[in-house]
Amino acid sequence: MEQKDWNALSDEALLAEKKKLHKAKILHAGLIGFLAGVLIVGVGAWILSPKKNVGFLIPMLFPVIFIYRMVKNSAKNDALEAVLKERNLK
Repeated sequence: MEQKDWNALSDEALLAEKKKLHKAKILHAGLIGFLAGVLIVGVGAWILSPKKNVGFLIPMLFPVIFIYRMVKNSAKNDALEAVLKERNLK
């Protein structure tokens, strides 16, 4: 993802980016919740299974990786939020 110069954008463009950011936050929150549910159900099924195969836990790494990447990418939006707050557009 490319870094944008938020200070160079006009107020209208910043407000459009704010709408995109809001939609992305809602989508990420839903996906993180879904993946956390998948992770909890998977670990619970592993705990309740009679054979505790480690191979069953390996697919449970995928939700952890995706959750980490979404949380990490959401931190990049702090620059946009700072510019919005600086211009009193929030």
